[in-house]
Amino acid sequence: MTPLVLLHGFTGSPASWDEVVRALREPEALRPALVGHGAADAEQVRTFEDEVTRLVGLFPRDPVHLAGYSLGARLALALALAHPGRVRRLTLVSGQPGLADEKARADRRRADAEWCALLESDGIERFVDGWERQPLFATQTKIRTELRARHRTGRMSHAPAGLARSLRALGLAEMPDFAPLLPNVPIPVTLLAGELDTKFVALGREMAGAFPRARLVIAPNAGHDLLLEAPDLVARELTQQP
Repeated sequence: MTPLVLLHGFTGSPASWDEVVRALREPEALRPALVGHGAADAEQVRTFEDEVTRLVGLFPRDPVHLAGYSLGARLALALALAHPGRVRRLTLVSGQPGLADEKARADRRRADAEWCALLESDGIERFVDGWERQPLFATQTKIRTELRARHRTGRMSHAPAGLARSLRALGLAEMPDFAPLLPNVPIPVTLLAGELDTKFVALGREMAGAFPRARLVIAPNAGHDLLLEAPDLVARELTQQP
């Protein structure tokens, strides 16, 4: 059986995949913590490429089925491109290939710098309050109260300096533009996006048209964080034959 590796998103943790793993028939999976999110071996990570190198060093020997959500999806794509022999199958949940436009990259870097300043000046609670108010997460009000509370507790558990470090090293502005390289990915790729997350549905369609062997799955009545909003669908797609 192909080993399964699951990468969480920004402000998440390996536990972000708990609801998905509970729904899997084969729940064994490697779930590493990302830099800035409690990773014990990440002292030398300074760049997006450094984190890709660190993560692939944690993989089992056999090629893996690699899945990532949001930031984790961006790293998963980078891993599949940089180490094609280590990834047999790729699942990207609410992912994107990077920014081609330099103005968009500069704007994103400025926005991330503001989040870092908030983390370092006002602390984790003020940051989480602001982060959760983003329109991207508005659909999460439909999730069970206890599940939302658990998710917030996970976000609050992170050190402000760690999240700021993650943004500076792994933010979207620091990720290369991988869109021109998507036609070079020969493995099966599953793209998942929430129906209500229209930006990422559009990105998913673009990526599905660029990968040689891709299919796009739209989660009905769901937003960005499908690990919370549609864990059963994510689990089902992880176990589907490509």
